Amino acid sequence: MDFKGKFIVLDGPDGCGKSTQAQILRDYISANGAEAVSFRDPGGTHVGEKIREILLDPENHINSQAEMLLYMASRAQLWSDCISPALSEGKCVVMDRWLSATCAYQGYAGNFGMQKVITLAENCLERLWPDALIILDIDTETALARMDRELDRMELKGQQYHEKVREGFLKLSEIIENIDVTDATKSIEDVSNSVLEIINKRIA
Repeated sequence: MDFKGKFIVLDGPDGCGKSTQAQILRDYISANGAEAVSFRDPGGTHVGEKIREILLDPENHINSQAEMLLYMASRAQLWSDCISPALSEGKCVVMDRWLSATCAYQGYAGNFGMQKVITLAENCLERLWPDALIILDIDTETALARMDRELDRMELKGQQYHEKVREGFLKLSEIIENIDVTDATKSIEDVSNSVLEIINKRIA
């Protein structure tokens, strides 16, 4: 596979293992002749990191509309400052969050509306969808058991909210053509093999 200049996103509910799989994928890409880079979403830039602090601080009470706008602002800055230049330089950008997360969290679970999120993104982002977008699907009980750490504001929203997040990711995969879903409850090796199979189908 030619990974140069490709944009790949792994997304899914909190606790699905996307950060682990993103690291495995970056290592694989680097071993196959392309430079792989990642950036935090939200975050990754000076402005984005300040927005991230606001979004994830449990003391802040933020409604879905404000959440959505803050995520989109961070993402717009990240694209212009980091992602677009990296792709132009022939690097492979691997993200473990992107627009798909805002569709599922604020759009679906937050009742803002996924199509409204997409419409806003069309007016804010130069590029909405990556070359490959893989949803790591996991049930909320298994996901919570994996998060053995202090939870941030989004992670503390409760099981009912996170069940809707999962449902949102699955619904998004039904309406956006280039989204694939894989079972993230399997072993790390099995999930990474599935991720590579999907990417091979999408960018080979």
